[in-house]
Amino acid sequence: MAGALYAIVAGLFISIQSIFNVRLSEKAGFWLTNSLVHGSGFIVSLIIFWMVKDGNLHKLQSVNKLYLLGGCMGVVIVFTAMKSVTALNPAYAIAIMLIVQLLGALALESFGWFGVDKVALSANRLIGIGVMIAGVVIFKFK
Repeated sequence: MAGALYAIVAGLFISIQSIFNVRLSEKAGFWLTNSLVHGSGFIVSLIIFWMVKDGNLHKLQSVNKLYLLGGCMGVVIVFTAMKSVTALNPAYAIAIMLIVQLLGALALESFGWFGVDKVALSANRLIGIGVMIAGVVIFKFK
């Protein structure tokens, strides 16, 4: 139940953040907006880290260095989300992003990449993705 609640909150905040970022970028520009988004996120995360103290910097030495690129991916995510929301509209852009996220997660699970538990590809999963894609097509063409 907690996982579903976190997913709901994340989905809501992603939708709102995309619109906030686009509005900010209209005045400040894409790269300044991206810098402000990640800079403010870094400050908030650092404050929470200091308060909660749930990490260990010494254990970073044992982490696969590829996993440290998550922040760089965040820059690409924010930039491309802003561009897609600007070029399309928020609902359509986010619907496409969600389908691609689901396809990506399905591939990660199906192949067991990056230490994810391998889950067999099933007809139900493929049908579900097909229904989502059909929904976006119907949504777009009213």
